[in-house]
Amino acid sequence: MMTRHFLSLMDCTQRELRMLVERAITLKAILRRREPHEYLRGSSLALIFEKSSTRTRVSFEAGITQFGGNSMFLAPAELQLGRGEPLEDTARVISRMVDAIVIRTHEHAKLVAFAAHSRVPVINALTDRFHPCQLLADIQTYFEHRGDIAGRTVAWIGDGNNVCQSWINAARQFGFTLRIATPAGYRPDAAILGDAAGSAHLVETPEEAARGADLVVTDTWASMGQESEKEVRARAFQGYCVTTHLMDMAAADAIFMHCLPAYRGVEVTGEVIDGPRSVVWDEAENRLHAQKALLEFLLA
Repeated sequence: MMTRHFLSLMDCTQRELRMLVERAITLKAILRRREPHEYLRGSSLALIFEKSSTRTRVSFEAGITQFGGNSMFLAPAELQLGRGEPLEDTARVISRMVDAIVIRTHEHAKLVAFAAHSRVPVINALTDRFHPCQLLADIQTYFEHRGDIAGRTVAWIGDGNNVCQSWINAARQFGFTLRIATPAGYRPDAAILGDAAGSAHLVETPEEAARGADLVVTDTWASMGQESEKEVRARAFQGYCVTTHLMDMAAADAIFMHCLPAYRGVEVTGEVIDGPRSVVWDEAENRLHAQKALLEFLLA
């Protein structure tokens, strides 16, 4: 059988993605009841992270442990990759020793090349192009709080980054409308947006994006590797902070999401992220359950 990888949401069918969300909700209930669920006993998970991580690393390591498996964290500097071994050779070797590989890196092309030479599933734990694991948790969170997201309206306000581009893919796969408000020069990839015509589109202002929306989402304006651009980006994104006023323009029962880490007073005010409409802590926890559902899907 061909090895299944998870490099973006487009690697699964719409039916498979819905199944993953439903399974994540079930696995969450199983864990909270403290029922044994070592469905992947003896499985080994390798994590190769070129970028720092809190939620992604902890959720994958905890998840495989709860399934009865084990994980190993591999920093590139500690591998022969750090001494110039070809990426393809590393993929060929490691994939003969473990059952799945989770990669968090900069260039999406490196992830694709690694997957092309791996015998086992490769999971995208974040690249400069996509962050699909985050979206599994986000969609799960919406289902838990408001039901099916199909037919709803989501407002993305901020940088057209990797998370935004995964939200674009999610709009295609889950059947909702995505309005994107971002400054010129910080828009998502035109090809990714073009593929989602009819599901996702750009709007002129944050107010236009938020008006009547069922969900408002943002992210930090300067992602990892963009720290030197913080001042320039802060000027470019003036007016894009998610405030109580902006949330009041959304639907009466609208909720707020942020993939974290968050910078209060920058891309979102403290009143919003710490307020009653925010579901960010459930969203963060759901990284664990959604990724367990993904691991089970790829390995069981």
